Amino acid sequence: MKIIDIKDLLDAELLCGEDLLDTEVYSACCSDMMSDVLAYVKDQGVLLTGLVNSQVIRTASMMDMVCIVFVRNKAPSEEMIELAKECGIVIMRSENRAFEASGKLYLAGLGRCPEDV
Repeated sequence: MKIIDIKDLLDAELLCGEDLLDTEVYSACCSDMMSDVLAYVKDQGVLLTGLVNSQVIRTASMMDMVCIVFVRNKAPSEEMIELAKECGIVIMRSENRAFEASGKLYLAGLGRCPEDV
């Protein structure tokens, strides 16, 4: 799935990374605990979170994620957006709750085995 498809599915507002919207991603995770992301997440391209601080950007960068979607219409600071630009990470925000956003992406095929789709 391309990041632009995620933007459309979640009716998300793009905050930075418009040049990366055609990037293909294959999985996502959802967490507000960055320690869990660091400990348990492997090969995830997208992070859904309601946590709004610069540690989110740093964690996503360390884990080679290419997109962060802030749920519940949370708004990252300009400092966070600038850091994401430096790291080459797409930042979006969506009015969806984390559960809704995760479900929409899963039903659209993100993270599912090809034989399940």
